[in-house]
Amino acid sequence: MVRHVSCDPHVDTFPDAETAEGVTPRRHAWKDYLAVTKPNMNAPNLLTTFTGFWLAWTATRSGWPDVALLLLTLMGTALVIASGCALNNYLDRDFDQRMARTRSRPLPDGRLSPRAVWRLGVALGIAGVTLLALFAGPIASLLALIGLFVYVWVYTAWLKRTSTLNTVIGGIAGAIPPIIGWSAVTGTLDHPAVWALFALMFLWQPPHFLALGMMRVNEYRAAGFVMLPVVAGFAATKRQILHYVAAMIPASFLLYGFGVVGTLYFGGAAVMGLVYLAMAAAGFFVRDDLRWAKWMFVYSLIYLNAILALILVDSLWRMAT
Repeated sequence: MVRHVSCDPHVDTFPDAETAEGVTPRRHAWKDYLAVTKPNMNAPNLLTTFTGFWLAWTATRSGWPDVALLLLTLMGTALVIASGCALNNYLDRDFDQRMARTRSRPLPDGRLSPRAVWRLGVALGIAGVTLLALFAGPIASLLALIGLFVYVWVYTAWLKRTSTLNTVIGGIAGAIPPIIGWSAVTGTLDHPAVWALFALMFLWQPPHFLALGMMRVNEYRAAGFVMLPVVAGFAATKRQILHYVAAMIPASFLLYGFGVVGTLYFGGAAVMGLVYLAMAAAGFFVRDDLRWAKWMFVYSLIYLNAILALILVDSLWRMAT
């Protein structure tokens, strides 16, 4: 995150110096606004949106994708994701002050006011949903709105503070970007492959975020978030990770079963999935839980990027042949 305070005399300051938290906003840079939209979260979500768009195009149409439609879909989705991240920063500002990793963010550090971040989040959300409605279609726009609602209000405002199910339910929001991409191409959600893609993304997220929760268990405990590793311990968390990985592997094969990818994808997904399953099972025999959690977290990222790459490469191969 950006930590400096701008000394540029041309940078505006907010007139509402007093906030409900008693924080006085200081001079700030445009980088602080960018920081609250979490670009590091936007990029991987846009990659899944692109994959959903690409897969839908190669499965239902011929020739190369409509570049203009693709860019507008990615732009609208990026604005909605940025909105969710800004509103997440707004709602979590008190919790962020309790964690060493997050207390230097623009809101808890006082570089931006809560009112400014709230307005930014709302404006980005309206812009993104509108852009998708105009160019990607009403279904894509509605999906983005549902994802935004689940991430901001269901996950951030409610479940993170009350239930260990936050990781599972929050996965709905993370699984929506690829089906936004799909619906932008087809205008419908009636192909079974789109729900296979949703299931794959939905089941991938719990083991990914539960591993992260184990790595940062002390920070989440100090902040007061109700995370499974904090409430139930590492053994229960490992069981949940194993269950979700085991469910995700057959879900990854559904794309092949529905005929939108070929044997190249199937073989790669099988190998990557079996490695993931073996690593999850190994968690019950390791001595260093935190080290194991770190490797699980890293491999989850490798797995997702490999699956997305396999989808793209497989479709290109099928187009070429």
